[in-house]
Amino acid sequence: MKRLVFAVLSSFSLAACAQPADGTPQAADGGQKISVGSSAPAATKPIAEPAFASGTPEARVRDVLKALNPRIRVDSIEPAAIPGFRQVVAGGQVVYVSDDGKYLFQGSLLDIVHKKDMSEAALAKVRGEVLKTLPLADRIVFAPVGTPKHKVVVLTDVECGYCRKFHSDIAEYNKRGIEVEYMAFPRAGLGSADYRKMVSVWCADDRKKALTDAKNDRAVPSRTCKTPVDMQYNAGLRMGLEGTPMLLTTDGQFLGGYLPPDALKQRLEQLDAERWAQLIAGRSADFSEGVAAFLGKRPAEFKGK
Repeated sequence: MKRLVFAVLSSFSLAACAQPADGTPQAADGGQKISVGSSAPAATKPIAEPAFASGTPEARVRDVLKALNPRIRVDSIEPAAIPGFRQVVAGGQVVYVSDDGKYLFQGSLLDIVHKKDMSEAALAKVRGEVLKTLPLADRIVFAPVGTPKHKVVVLTDVECGYCRKFHSDIAEYNKRGIEVEYMAFPRAGLGSADYRKMVSVWCADDRKKALTDAKNDRAVPSRTCKTPVDMQYNAGLRMGLEGTPMLLTTDGQFLGGYLPPDALKQRLEQLDAERWAQLIAGRSADFSEGVAAFLGKRPAEFKGK
């Protein structure tokens, strides 16, 4: 079930559902690594929220949302396909707010003509930007032999059943040319026993072995270090994670939850085919526009010849 819109009637932010249970420090705005067991976070620059000029619809909408929930993080405000509304991505959700700030609704906005989910496209764009801030070196990567045909980002937990089922077939995903880049999302929240286990995995000398051991209930030596677990967890919230595993393309498109190896390969191939079709259509349109301009005709007239 989707979360309520920004927890409008709540006095706490969406991320407050999983506060540290033992005083473990959190990453500020999802933009810092945390030195677990240390008194201060590592010195990395937090990701700033976008700024909007005073008096603009974007600024008005932002102020309305901040008034509803001062702790909500706004990632994007852009003109919506519906006149008089702004499309907002915040707290891992997409909502639509009227330019005068009086009305708000949540739900998928569908472009019927082009058969496109505009809300998912907006969230995917933000996911892509979030993923760019998360270094590959901080992920646990299981790569196939040779050049991968596909790459997926998987937000995972060491305890959830479908995360374990996915990992039990990791060799099969690799055989199909799929590279898997794991990021941490301890479902029990920051500071939980689950979280501490994932910190130990990410701090291990051999993280791939440690992750496999943890997913098979084999003991992983307890360790602490400057870990990306907090940063990846908060990134998962910003990207709209509602359950684990969460499968994404490297540019932020949502693939689903658990998918068996053949189903994931088919989904990725389908996405590739759609992208090629869009690319060809775009080039065809550009070519048509160019020739029409050269001949001094409007595109519609050119196409009719």
